[in-house]
Amino acid sequence: MHSPEEKIIIALVKHFKTLRLQQGLSHSKLATLAGITRPAISQIESGKRTPTIIVCLKIAHALGERLGEVIARCEREIYKSTP
Repeated sequence: MHSPEEKIIIALVKHFKTLRLQQGLSHSKLATLAGITRPAISQIESGKRTPTIIVCLKIAHALGERLGEVIARCEREIYKSTP
């Protein structure tokens, strides 16, 4: 069972992947835009690696998002469904 905080990270990563796909970006293109490696993007999306706050900021900005706003949306969703 995941803690609410872990669920937020999972939701955040899922959101990033959805945006990446909607924008038609490959792992390589997003990695270039974010200034991180392609394997890092792949590992984060597959759940093999937990992104740091710095990496989340880089990915969010590369996707045209503000990290704080994305986290707030994820928190609302998670805490809305948590008893």
